[in-house]
Amino acid sequence: MRYTFAISMTGWPMATSTNSPSDTCKAVTRKQSRAGQKIPPARDPHRYINDLDPDAINRLIERLESRGKERAFTRLFEKYLSRLHLSENARVLEIGSGTGVITRLLARKTDKSIHVTGIDHSSALVETASQLTLQEKFEERITYNVEDAHALQSGSEFFDAVIVHTVISHVAEPATVLKEAYRVLKPNGTLAVFDGDYASLTYAFDDAEAGRRMDWALAQTVFSNPVVMRHMPQLLAGAGFELTETLADLVSEIGQGSYFRSMAETYAPLIVVAGLASKADTDKWLKAQHEAIDQQRFFASCNYYSFIAHRPG
Repeated sequence: MRYTFAISMTGWPMATSTNSPSDTCKAVTRKQSRAGQKIPPARDPHRYINDLDPDAINRLIERLESRGKERAFTRLFEKYLSRLHLSENARVLEIGSGTGVITRLLARKTDKSIHVTGIDHSSALVETASQLTLQEKFEERITYNVEDAHALQSGSEFFDAVIVHTVISHVAEPATVLKEAYRVLKPNGTLAVFDGDYASLTYAFDDAEAGRRMDWALAQTVFSNPVVMRHMPQLLAGAGFELTETLADLVSEIGQGSYFRSMAETYAPLIVVAGLASKADTDKWLKAQHEAIDQQRFFASCNYYSFIAHRPG
């Protein structure tokens, strides 16, 4: 059995146990390796998805769908969704909607009069999102567009709420994206930004020092802005928002892994490509994670935050 926990800072448990196994400041350029050779910067696969081959895109699609359905994360989404106070006929925008897994969940959890627009810079993700939305019969309530989060096509003061769900850690310019969210929000409209602080991402590993290096290599590989949530109060204020509420949660898997296992398996090979660790060290670390799962002694965790803000009237 796998135990997944999402614990709020007030100490109340926010999680369940399950039995089923199953994620765009700019990337730091590391100019030289220990051998003095140039190595490429880590390229956030979500930010640069349009450069990936079809197989890699399909792996990301599977990752996005599985993560979005993890009960720990759906609970955290429901937690901040309740703070949006959406009225009948509200118009909601999700920036960076990916496969539409959160967009569809929002449609399931809200009044049928509410319309949701999802935008993403990947045509492959928008096509997938449209197909899945049609399968779940939400096509009357959800619209998807291929757009750049830094230059939204919507008119000003159009939406009642904007959601930025696990996206601000991937974008090229977080401040620009937040300013665009402010522009398209109606006065008194609400913004929700949800993401992780990936400097807190950690996996158990017998060699603690090597484990810390691998944790940070993984964070640098997957996220263009791994610690952006630490700067969110300043970024929101700079975009004109007034911060209403913050929610802090710990997500962990102990014993068996699903979310964190998928993260390791999907992105560990990219650590090697980025030159942040050798293939031998990466393979050793990944093998240790699989063995820990097999022996039910797996441990991984990360802190996640929700920032709720509004555009002043």
